[in-house]
Amino acid sequence: MERLVTSNLKLGIIAGGQLGKMLIQEASKWDITTYVLDNDENCPAGSIASYYIKGSNTDFQSVYHFGKMVDVLTFEIENVNIEALKMLKSEGIRIAPDPEILELIQDKGLQKEFYKQNGIPTSPFEIYGSKNEILNAIEMGEIKFPFVQKLRRGGYDGRGVSIINDKNDLENLLSGSSVIEEKVDVEKEIAVIAARNRKGEIKCFPVVEMHFDAKANLVDKLICPSSITAEQSEKAISIASEIIELLNMEGLLAVEFFVDSSGTVIVNEIAPRPHNSGHHTIESIITSQFEQHLRAILNLPLGSTEIKIPSVMINVLGAEGYEGPVLYEGLTQCLAIEGVKIHLYGKKITKPYRKMGHVTILSPSIERALKNAEMVKQLIKVKSWKESS
Repeated sequence: MERLVTSNLKLGIIAGGQLGKMLIQEASKWDITTYVLDNDENCPAGSIASYYIKGSNTDFQSVYHFGKMVDVLTFEIENVNIEALKMLKSEGIRIAPDPEILELIQDKGLQKEFYKQNGIPTSPFEIYGSKNEILNAIEMGEIKFPFVQKLRRGGYDGRGVSIINDKNDLENLLSGSSVIEEKVDVEKEIAVIAARNRKGEIKCFPVVEMHFDAKANLVDKLICPSSITAEQSEKAISIASEIIELLNMEGLLAVEFFVDSSGTVIVNEIAPRPHNSGHHTIESIITSQFEQHLRAILNLPLGSTEIKIPSVMINVLGAEGYEGPVLYEGLTQCLAIEGVKIHLYGKKITKPYRKMGHVTILSPSIERALKNAEMVKQLIKVKSWKESS
């Protein structure tokens, strides 16, 4: 792909959220013409793409016609019409990652079967077709408390997951075909982003440690480098490399892990795209995840993943009780703190727990970065011009 540094290369991105926006920001440095497909005319990526195309990522015709406009097609969301992608691939359109990889990852049941078949460590599981099947299996003693229910399809950003600790939680069971996993006694949650190009070159970013907001079920804070042992770090990087190689994948693969109470590293889930767990790389790693994704899908040499400076990343979420035109508070005070880098995604409407941006806090001392991150969390508020009733 030697048409790189030229505006003649047309890169199509399916869905125009913040990941698409940050990918376009990197692509613009190489003079790549960018197209984005999204139903929302006010989507974050729409205002900076070379061309915005209105259409749904789940509609066959929208995805198919969009794919015919570009030279290389990628996506920033898993929920894409697979049949359209397969048709485009059969007609010679370059799609990375491959539609068949996306099809596997879209279905959490197929994901878990993939781990099992390939000896990838993951929590024990069973697959059930409906809520009634799950309830019957509990009655028969086949499912023991506590367990985690994950809908096979459609879950995203903490949705489609229900933690069932005892029979009092059964009212929270979700309807639909599901994976039922034994609940892991989690000591830490970590993630590794792996990249692979067509030549088979693989590079992994340093392991990050993730702290979650229990109420929102979203990442509250991300720390790089993580505090896990060198052995655990090597294990996570080895597993992420193995998975992306087994998939024969081109692009980025985010692998989320649990470290259980015995110190064992096991796979939770994967995502075939840039990921929330890699936002810190924009400032703290020599090559950002977005540049690395471009390098991977265009079959270019992969960039260095060496840490420039330790970092803490926090998500900027819509505050509870506010819905409407967004109003940010505390940005000026935050920018007065050394090492603070603010990214606002450009979403015009805030809702409780909606991802509105992120802040990366850089410092030679991870302790100082953590302290400054707590200050930022207290200062930044995402409200609206009109408080919801």
